[in-house]
Amino acid sequence: MTTAARGSRPAIAKPIQQPQSVDPATAGVVNALFAELQSIFPAWRQAWPDDKALSAAKKTWTKGFMAAGINTIEQIRFGIEQCRKSGGDFAPSVGRFIRWCEPTPGMLGLPDAVKAYREACANAHPAADRKWSHPAVHHAACETGFYELATMPEERSRKLFDRNYAITVRMVMEGQPLRAIPLALPETVSVRTEEVGRAALEGLRKVMRGESA
Repeated sequence: MTTAARGSRPAIAKPIQQPQSVDPATAGVVNALFAELQSIFPAWRQAWPDDKALSAAKKTWTKGFMAAGINTIEQIRFGIEQCRKSGGDFAPSVGRFIRWCEPTPGMLGLPDAVKAYREACANAHPAADRKWSHPAVHHAACETGFYELATMPEERSRKLFDRNYAITVRMVMEGQPLRAIPLALPETVSVRTEEVGRAALEGLRKVMRGESA
């Protein structure tokens, strides 16, 4: 045995950190979710044939939710709704269920992407009245740019708007504030008499000459 070996201390293995335990509330939500999945999909045993597989799946799904930021009952309800609409016999993978947790605009009372884009393009015209069906459409239009909506080829402007609208839909779901729709400008007062018109013109001339009103 060498001197270095005799003088060295034996390596001490570092304790392995155990993953944080799932709190009872989260466990209850996951258990309730799987009960829903079992009631919706008659062939669920193909994915989870026994209690061991079911328990492992619950842990995997919980980790997937944490990684994807699925942390509200509302998001999971969107996923369950899509499960019911799918019409399939087999339970989805955790990845597909997470995608289903992203709500469609219609689920939030918003126009779909096609209608929202058409509305944004119409309101991008300089002469448009700019009446908005929902603040989310206005927000996405502002993020895209009125000039871009009015001048870009549809293929490019549609792609840009769709991206901004998807972000806006997510903001609505999360309760984030959107751009406020500007209030309508007051109507201009029309000149009703010749005397009023002459007085206004003379006042303008004084201002231009630098005279006091």
